[in-house]
Amino acid sequence: MSAPAPLGPPVLVFDSGAGGMSVARQIRSLLPQLPLCYVADDAGFPYGDWPEEALTAHCVELLVRLVDELRPCAVVIACNTASTLVLAPLRARLSIPVVGTVPAIKPAAEISRSGLVTVLATPATVVRDYTFDLIRRFAPDTAITLVGSRRLARLAEAAIAGKEVDRDVLAQEIAPCFVTKNGARTDVVVLACTHYPLLLPQLMQAAPWDVDWLDPAPAIARRLANVLGEGAAPLPAGAELPAGVDRVIASTGADLSHLLALLAPPV
Repeated sequence: MSAPAPLGPPVLVFDSGAGGMSVARQIRSLLPQLPLCYVADDAGFPYGDWPEEALTAHCVELLVRLVDELRPCAVVIACNTASTLVLAPLRARLSIPVVGTVPAIKPAAEISRSGLVTVLATPATVVRDYTFDLIRRFAPDTAITLVGSRRLARLAEAAIAGKEVDRDVLAQEIAPCFVTKNGARTDVVVLACTHYPLLLPQLMQAAPWDVDWLDPAPAIARRLANVLGEGAAPLPAGAELPAGVDRVIASTGADLSHLLALLAPPV
């Protein structure tokens, strides 16, 4: 029997906390042959509290060091708040592909029937020039409501840790997302923080009416596959990655290995 083919270098998936696992699990679903190294910068969480220049310098320096240590084949910034700042300076420092996460405003405008779309993000993301530029370029004729939640990311972190999420608090956080105007109402909510898809079942229950919840993670996984090209060829039918290949690294040094359970496809 021939020896199995050696595994290639991992993809480094980066976020301030556990939220980027919503992206990592879509990468695993689409590209099951790729080892994943997930980095949670829990020492810096939440990124929304950082001044822009300080956050940019912090993320770029941390990621350059991690790439030097881990030798990944690509980096995925699974964080809207960081991506709106660090993509250009990080790409200037690295020779490997860097895939970012930005608010899915273009596809939201394309699928909305009412013309009322909400971008649910962190307070930092909703005030960034990057976000306003996306609206000007891709949704000039769509009524965009920007909602910056201060508590949803922490609620997601708590839910991942096994704590119960207060439905009333959740409903209060998302209430501004639901707008009525001239007989029409919001029909698409962009989940512009990677933490938020991890709360999707609870968000759907707390919503006052049904909407399309737009999770960018599948599109990010497809973009990564496109960037990697033939290097992302699937495993043979029935083959699986060996146990222990995937890793979770916390910038505080904490043991976050329990997050690997989130690589399972969402129910």
